[in-house]
Amino acid sequence: MEGLVRISAATAPVRTADPAYNRAQIEEMIFEAAEEGVQVIVFQELALTGAACGDLFLQDTLLTQAREELDRLVENTAGTDLIAAVGLPLACGAQVYDAAAVFSRGKILGFVPRMKRGGRAAGAFGSVFSVPGPAADLNADRLFTCDSIPGLVIGVAVGEDGYGPDSRTGRLAQAGAQVILHLTAQPALAGAADKRAVLAQAESVRLCCAYVSAGAGEGESTTDQVFGGDRFIAECGHMLARNGAERSGRVTADADLRRIEADRRLSGGFDGEAARTEDGWKVQPFRLESVPEETIRTFPRTPFVPEDDERLAQRCREVLAIQTAGLRERMKKIGCRDAVIGISGGLDSTLALLVTAQAFDELRLPRHRILAVTMPCFGTTDRTYRNACELARRLGCELREIPIRDAVLQHFADIGQAEWEKDVTYENAQARERTQVLMDLANRVGGLVVGTGDLSELALGWATYNGDHMSMYGVNATVPKTLVRALVRYRAEITEDAALSQILEDILDTPVSPELLPTSGADSEQKTEDLIGPYELHDFTLYYLVRFGFGPERIFAMERDAFAGDYTPEEILRWMKLFVRRFFTQQFKRSCVPDGPQTGRVGLSPRGGFMMPSDASHRAWTARIEAIEEALHREETEWVSD
Repeated sequence: MEGLVRISAATAPVRTADPAYNRAQIEEMIFEAAEEGVQVIVFQELALTGAACGDLFLQDTLLTQAREELDRLVENTAGTDLIAAVGLPLACGAQVYDAAAVFSRGKILGFVPRMKRGGRAAGAFGSVFSVPGPAADLNADRLFTCDSIPGLVIGVAVGEDGYGPDSRTGRLAQAGAQVILHLTAQPALAGAADKRAVLAQAESVRLCCAYVSAGAGEGESTTDQVFGGDRFIAECGHMLARNGAERSGRVTADADLRRIEADRRLSGGFDGEAARTEDGWKVQPFRLESVPEETIRTFPRTPFVPEDDERLAQRCREVLAIQTAGLRERMKKIGCRDAVIGISGGLDSTLALLVTAQAFDELRLPRHRILAVTMPCFGTTDRTYRNACELARRLGCELREIPIRDAVLQHFADIGQAEWEKDVTYENAQARERTQVLMDLANRVGGLVVGTGDLSELALGWATYNGDHMSMYGVNATVPKTLVRALVRYRAEITEDAALSQILEDILDTPVSPELLPTSGADSEQKTEDLIGPYELHDFTLYYLVRFGFGPERIFAMERDAFAGDYTPEEILRWMKLFVRRFFTQQFKRSCVPDGPQTGRVGLSPRGGFMMPSDASHRAWTARIEAIEEALHREETEWVSD
């Protein structure tokens, strides 16, 4: 998949002061990695000799053999199509450096020394020294850029350079490194591995990079210390791979260069080319030809909803707390003691009512001051009506039923709309009548109308302008439909009220519907996902389009992998095209949305940072989707003709 690069962090088993043995172990691991499609591999600090050689690092025999074995390693692995970083002691005149040798396809690209505090190379007063071999110099201020993989810029840090307040990793990232290789040899201490994992994740999120760390492990001298072989691959705060108890071996992951680029655009401050030019960085190009046939990275089907139960519960607690705090503080600041909310028996109004009840509890206000209004009309079903009423009663709210059928029919007569004409006017008139009722009731009781619409509906424009689109405070405005469902399920699972839990479970089992058209069954025949497509697909597209700015080709490739077996490529493209068209054409509704709390990184309020003209064209995006459709059609035609 375009933008993914396969990376391994490796700890080779070593024999202390035996470069020939160590070279053979590293060589074997490089061959294995190349067979698996690995494109970048980093080994531990001083891997060619072992890290615990002490004063043996001053012995000509060890230093000479280490360099000779490096040359053999580079020559023997020339047929592999990857770039590798291996640690060794490097003699340069009267100095010995703790360095990383970086090589690819039979060529040493350069050496990177471990640095002292203050910016000097460890063991010298200068930072650049010539060593044998073409273009193979010792330079800490250097990057390795791949000509064949856009965005693959590698920086290398050795030893303590990877951590601390003056670590080099920050300079590497500022200069443009998206992948930072960290060679280390830190001893195993109780709790240290977890601390290093946290540090790796922290560096990856701070620097918006893939942070790849390989530590010394099996075979190191145990005279005074033991080395655990810690290996981590972290990306923008997410741990992609980490070793278990094994003190040698590899961990491998596909890092996403496009995601890193997107995070850097959002955060700002990463002007790599300017920084390289200003500070005189050396840039060493290299080239890789092969690309892994299949990705080993999996993309969660619900990027807004964690798949891990523990993380999901935490996410639900956090989102509900933010929603509740937003409404609570708004009511405190305006001196409001009453709330009005329209309830339909659907997921969105259920979540909004649960949040409102919690906010009233925290404000020490009685729940009967929440006016829950059900407004049945042409398409209201017995099931949703019953659930709406039972939910309001169970939560202790004041329930009021105001049928709007007669009011809507009078409105039809006033504007010349035929009742049999089931068009957009027929549907929108009901939504606007409901909003009018809620607003006027709020005026009567001095209350605040709590909005129920969610983020997915805002993205699709699936709301009636100046109807359910409007409220006085929208608690669900940044909560997508997939997360709404997860939040309601979470509340059903944690409540001690068995009757409330049963109501919530039945609401979860009810198909999503606007219930604006007449129906003859227990459930509405007007199912939202039949009309506009599956919300799980739309939320996937929404997340990667808005959060990372990915284009249709990349989103389609990810979506096809995530939903393989559930949706055909043609179905995915069909609903993606609908999403893109509606996302652009319905922006005018989002330009004037009510206030609401920001619960996650993706939001569509102009006050929350999402700016988009209401009349922007979607043609560039839909043209790319159509090009994918044409390519799929050609592939199918060629397959049939073969």
